[in-house]
Amino acid sequence: MAYTTINKSTDYFNTKLYTGNGTDNHAITGVGFQPDWVWLKARNQADYHYSLDAVRGVTKCIFQNDTSAESTFADSLKSFDSDGFTLGTSGDLNASSQTMASWNWKANGAGSSNTDGSITSTVSANTTSGFSIVKWTGNSTSGATVGHGLGVVPKMIIVKTTARTGNWVTYHHTLGATKYLELNNTGAVGTSTAAWNDTSPTSSVFSLGSWSNTNDNGYGMIAYCFAEKTGYSKFGSYVGNNNADGTFVYTGFKPAWIMIKQTSDTNQWFIFDNKRNTFNPETLYIQANTSDGDNAFTSLDFTSNGFKFLTSNAAFNNGSYIYMAFAEAPLVGSNNVPCTAR
Repeated sequence: MAYTTINKSTDYFNTKLYTGNGTDNHAITGVGFQPDWVWLKARNQADYHYSLDAVRGVTKCIFQNDTSAESTFADSLKSFDSDGFTLGTSGDLNASSQTMASWNWKANGAGSSNTDGSITSTVSANTTSGFSIVKWTGNSTSGATVGHGLGVVPKMIIVKTTARTGNWVTYHHTLGATKYLELNNTGAVGTSTAAWNDTSPTSSVFSLGSWSNTNDNGYGMIAYCFAEKTGYSKFGSYVGNNNADGTFVYTGFKPAWIMIKQTSDTNQWFIFDNKRNTFNPETLYIQANTSDGDNAFTSLDFTSNGFKFLTSNAAFNNGSYIYMAFAEAPLVGSNNVPCTAR
């Protein structure tokens, strides 16, 4: 049984849907905590994904579906608040009647200096939930290390250079330290020792090669790092069975949010959550690597202990895949009370 120390997942991750109103200082409440990483996406129209975090600071935007350097938009995010965040008049984030999804994670505020690695970093870490935001300046040195603050080995790391254009280079433990994916692209898994220096992360640091997209000399970098926590988060892989009765993927919890990517072929990064879809089957997805809004879908079930695609579509169930998932509720909490299926 998947016992957990996190009985209330929404203390650390939560999806909050909202509708823009076009006015300044539009407060979005109901997140349940003060978020430190906010991922925002328009649902009813094509617009960029926006990534904003407490380490880089409000108004500092990077875009998951694009290679652009960091931009400063005074009308984007105004503040991180105790129960959500406040928006400016940005047409991408707060246009009148625009429907939006916000995915919110709790780290530990603006962060502090970390000298565990050969490169000093600024780290905002939540060791309870296994999430940290890491900022550093690259040096192009193979074998450089950066402290992540989690105290345990991260299972997934997403890196973006902020000072110039560059891809979102992604490490996933099931692929190994010579492999990478790019969050903004559809490409299958790539091979390069220059990304992670062919070295797996440790409980204190992750390693970098000389690749400019992870360690460019003199350029600012940001990483979002994730460790698994039983009953709360899972960063795994599965092999599809090319059948309408698809592969069941065990997570040990009822999912609130999942993102999957086919690694054996080119395909999109697909995001599903329990707020845009409140009952089975999941009927909507958003693609992390495109500007598209909600797309219709009818072939995924969230269960009390995992998820299952009910399609032979190659995007979901015909090949090899990695995923990241966060819980709505654990299969069994520390109080030994089982959760129910949807």
